[in-house]
Amino acid sequence: MKRYWLRTGFLWLAVVVSGAQAWAADTASAERSGVSAAARPAGPDMVTLNFVNADIEGVVKAVSEITGKNFVLDPRVKGTINIVSAKPMSRALVYDVFLSAMRLQGFAAVEERGRVAILPEIDAKLYQSVTPGPKDRQRPAGDTVQTQVFKLQHESALQLVPVLRPLIASNNTINAYANNNTLVITDYASNLARIEKIIESIDQPGGSDPIMIPLRYASAVDVAQTINRLFAESAQNQASPDQSLRFAVSVDARSNSILARSGEPSRLSRVRQLVAMLDTPTSAAGNIHVVYLKNAEAVKLAEILRAIYSGESALAQPRTTQPLGASPLGQTPTPAQAPGSASAPGIIQADAATNSIIITAPDAIYNNLRAALEKLDVRRAQVYVEALIAELTADKAAEFGIQWQDLAGLGKTTGQAFGGTNFGTAAQNIIGLSGNPIAAGRGLNIGVVKGTITLPGVGGAQILNLGLLVRALETDANANILSTPTLLTLDNEEAKIVIGQNVPFITGSYAVSAAATTPTPFQTVDRKDVGLTLRIRPQISEGGAVRLQIYQEVSSIQDSTNASGVITNKRAVESTVLVDDGQIVVIGGLIQDSVKDGVEKIPGLGDIPLIGGLFKYNTRSRSKTNLMVFLRPTLLRSAERADSLSNDRYDYILGEQLKARPAPSVLPDFGAPSLPPRQSAAPGATDKPAIVAPK
Repeated sequence: MKRYWLRTGFLWLAVVVSGAQAWAADTASAERSGVSAAARPAGPDMVTLNFVNADIEGVVKAVSEITGKNFVLDPRVKGTINIVSAKPMSRALVYDVFLSAMRLQGFAAVEERGRVAILPEIDAKLYQSVTPGPKDRQRPAGDTVQTQVFKLQHESALQLVPVLRPLIASNNTINAYANNNTLVITDYASNLARIEKIIESIDQPGGSDPIMIPLRYASAVDVAQTINRLFAESAQNQASPDQSLRFAVSVDARSNSILARSGEPSRLSRVRQLVAMLDTPTSAAGNIHVVYLKNAEAVKLAEILRAIYSGESALAQPRTTQPLGASPLGQTPTPAQAPGSASAPGIIQADAATNSIIITAPDAIYNNLRAALEKLDVRRAQVYVEALIAELTADKAAEFGIQWQDLAGLGKTTGQAFGGTNFGTAAQNIIGLSGNPIAAGRGLNIGVVKGTITLPGVGGAQILNLGLLVRALETDANANILSTPTLLTLDNEEAKIVIGQNVPFITGSYAVSAAATTPTPFQTVDRKDVGLTLRIRPQISEGGAVRLQIYQEVSSIQDSTNASGVITNKRAVESTVLVDDGQIVVIGGLIQDSVKDGVEKIPGLGDIPLIGGLFKYNTRSRSKTNLMVFLRPTLLRSAERADSLSNDRYDYILGEQLKARPAPSVLPDFGAPSLPPRQSAAPGATDKPAIVAPK
């Protein structure tokens, strides 16, 4: 027999444990209250605990003696405990009762390496807890703090955190690890068992998993369209956060099956019933089906389907009944294959007015054609191509020369000799300026005039006696031209834009003699576009790259006064390139730098140092040209992308028009043409410009 005395405030408590019985009583209070000081145990190894305002350290010492466990107390563990046992309990339950009492005081027990640490509940998660072993081992007490990892199979760990957080003590933690969809929870073992059951109930396959309904007779594409029309109100709930309101129907053309998904099982049941009613055989061998196209062109698509079906029909027909290609689709069947017979071919015809295709064929063949038609009738991507033509030219020229003449002997009877130098054109040389001084060329012209001279033999015409002419000129011309022609076209469709003038070129003429009176002379003219031309054909690959066939031309008129005809400048590039979406590539260019140096001089005299400058005329020029043609394609696979690009270009032109408005002045304001501003459309629609007539 063992007796333990515990100090509890002003009282002493006794806990007596023996091999046959265990009892505990407050002897002093029992005598005052008349209660028996000893409780009769009901069986062996039974304990009766009664602690009133007992110090925690004393209670831990008693529990350690009873259970045989080693305890470690945190210095912050202070206070008293109340445990009242009305009847004896098993020795194995003492530890659980003790942990429950500690939990009520805000303390937790952590078992690790054969010892039990008693510490504040908020710090229990920092220690390693005993993990559950095999089933044959004893599980730890329910009031022990543990950390457990739950791996989810169906639900999202992040979405379960706010659901489970209110069920966990405030001092304990719950965290989600999104990489492997797991939950890490630190809490009491008893609560972890409850959380585990809750997670098992929630982590179940969702009711919105898709179902597959194979069809035998009807076309899955047609049935899917019918179901979508019947459940149109459900299709509007796709963006709803409520999973039960979502409904979707899709088609697997390869297996001729319907794929349906809904969060409401009853709705999927109705879909199954409807599909079963529609998937029934028809009595006729061939039926007439009208398919309205959304994107493709009916006439071209009908030709493709005829080629597909005629090949299948020809392979299926025996040679004795129908030769290969003898009765193609779209023609009247031969008498050997009358309409309605089992071997009669179908008919595929296009109606261009309604952009629809009419198919007459058995159900099995129609289903195959309908599946192929659905894949071909898709929205084609568009390509927006910007061609950037950058041209920089720099021309520099310099001229300097001295000319002189002596006309003093003209008009005299004796000694009529004259002489001088003459360089350049009529507006630059000294002879031309003597007869017409106001037609002097550009630049600095300095001359010495000695009156006038009468020219003999020309009616007494008088000219200036210009004895000396000095001319100097320097020019510097720069040009920076940037052209950005743009085109928008469908995939694999050629597009062309021409910006310029239509210039006439004389190709021939007819003239008559003076004696002829009836025929009239005439000229033949051929008109050609002079300006900027861009012609492209894009082809989009599956990876997003664009194969472009390009023809780019820039032409201009250089001289229209030439007697032989108009002289034009032409720069053209024709190539095929591969460009990624939004990437800028260079498709051609010209970098040219030329220098010209010329001198006109009097032989011999012009070579004399210093003095030779009086007998020569110097010219020098340099021309530098930088021309580059760049290309940037942009893929437009959706209407939203096309609207965004169109709105950007629309606003740009609108801004430029607003800048070009006439400034206020004394003149009346007649207004200026301008694009109407874009107006905000209804919610869910794109912005559209308000089209109004100009005032």
